[in-house]
Amino acid sequence: MSRHADVQAALTDPAFQVPAVDSGPPGTLAWLRANVSRFSPPRRHADRRAVVVAGLAALNPEDLRHDAARLTVAVLDRAGDRVDVMRELARPVPLRALAARLGFADPAAAATAVAVVAAAYHPGVDPALTARADRAVPPLLALAPQGPPEVRANLIGLLVQACDATAGLIGAAAHHLLPPAAAGTARTADLLAEVLRLDPPVRATRRVTVDEARVGGQDLPAGSAVLLRFDAANRDPQAFTRPAMFQPGRPGAGLLTFGTGERGCPGDRHAVALAAGVLDVLRERCRRGPTPMSYEPHPTLRVPTTLEVTVR
Repeated sequence: MSRHADVQAALTDPAFQVPAVDSGPPGTLAWLRANVSRFSPPRRHADRRAVVVAGLAALNPEDLRHDAARLTVAVLDRAGDRVDVMRELARPVPLRALAARLGFADPAAAATAVAVVAAAYHPGVDPALTARADRAVPPLLALAPQGPPEVRANLIGLLVQACDATAGLIGAAAHHLLPPAAAGTARTADLLAEVLRLDPPVRATRRVTVDEARVGGQDLPAGSAVLLRFDAANRDPQAFTRPAMFQPGRPGAGLLTFGTGERGCPGDRHAVALAAGVLDVLRERCRRGPTPMSYEPHPTLRVPTTLEVTVR
């Protein structure tokens, strides 16, 4: 589905559910997936989502923004004249800032392990990546704050959800907005909102119909696999005036990159704050040349492989 109205309808219709995942032995990647709100069935989703919401409620997005900016400055200060944004900043900085505020014992170690888990988080990946992730989950559990296993699993899941999506947002923003002439004097928050619309890091999400459903004039039987395209919906001319134009601060709402409804991302403000902290510093201190972009292979995410900038 690619029309804005259809994607929004499917995201809020209980007939469209997240595909089920299999569990596994405690401390494995399969166990983690089966215990986080992201992949939970309706009967378990609300309680597990509440763990994530409570963890985020204690965090001030502005504190995360300042933490991310401080860590970015530290990286640039020791980087020399060039730095790879994706390797040195886009993943490790937001993860370290978020892990520290969530109370993980060693934020740097947690960030490294989370990146390994994130690479295999979605079902159907290379078995070698899954094996690496299986080895990374127990150290993450050991670093997580004390609590019931399901609570700790969902705090880890929060970090995993932030990993590639926030990295992709930072990479896309740096690609589009450096040098500063491309961004003008617009606020970083407005720039990121428009990057999220035009070049979202999460391109799509999957659903399966558990009952018969009708969306966009089409009847779908139960058991239909559906791909909801955020990237296309965010460019739907029925929802956005001049949708191909980069227009920071455009009026109105309707952005679907963070989803909507009961499974909408509860950490959208936190993710934008983390990305803004990194981008604030990049806009002030870095430039990038016209090198072409390449992206990691993934069916639903868009994350640059490398993005080298010159540091002032």
